[in-house]
Amino acid sequence: MTKHTRNTMSLRARLLTGTVAAAALGAGTFGAISANAAEPAPAPAAAHPRDLTQSTHLTIDAATRAAQAALDAAESENQRVTVAVVDRNGNTVVTLRGDGAGPQSYESAVRKAFTAVSWNAPTSELAERLKSAPNLKDIPGTLFLAGGAPVAVKGAPIAGIGVAGAPSGALDEKFAQAGVAALAR
Repeated sequence: MTKHTRNTMSLRARLLTGTVAAAALGAGTFGAISANAAEPAPAPAAAHPRDLTQSTHLTIDAATRAAQAALDAAESENQRVTVAVVDRNGNTVVTLRGDGAGPQSYESAVRKAFTAVSWNAPTSELAERLKSAPNLKDIPGTLFLAGGAPVAVKGAPIAGIGVAGAPSGALDEKFAQAGVAALAR
């Protein structure tokens, strides 16, 4: 054998040895992972029932039905409005923007709905409270203008409906109440 052949063979032997070692290591690692995956995971810690509370939420179908009823009431009086329904936590569930509703009506409807559910009162009543507590208007996300109505179950608020875009808050609130009434049917 020549020196060059010996070096080549040596290099081949080294590559073969390295490949066999890597395969063996990989098989051992895979076996360890497979063995660990076969072991059952420990059960997650469960909260004690006394530490839990339940809340009631509108379904998407109910929220949509209420929003559509409010929008229909507005359209029957040729009013161009936006209707928003929020859940108990103030998260928007559904928003319907009627044809021709102004660009400001979207945010106003959401904020009126949020305000109504937050205080479990129509926003027209809350607007009156501003006279004695003007700092209420500084609470983020709220809008103390007529047009928001709460949805309550057993006296507890579960949603809010806000309407914006009619020429008066009284009309907005009338349409929001039509949405609340649709849920009772």
